[in-house]
Amino acid sequence: MGKGDKKSKKGKIWRDSYGNSRKKKALKAKLKRTASKKVAPAASAADAAAKPKRTAPKKKADA
Repeated sequence: MGKGDKKSKKGKIWRDSYGNSRKKKALKAKLKRTASKKVAPAASAADAAAKPKRTAPKKKADA
């Protein structure tokens, strides 16, 4: 069940084909969902820039 298998998902990807194990409609829907999610966090990026950056705690000097 590898690249040469016409019926497996891995084989479909390798051959650049679609079928029961790799549906074109499902892939398009998944891409559409991920694209719409990426737009929303961009607005909150301005809020993240306003926060001060965290720095490492200062080391204690040995006496």
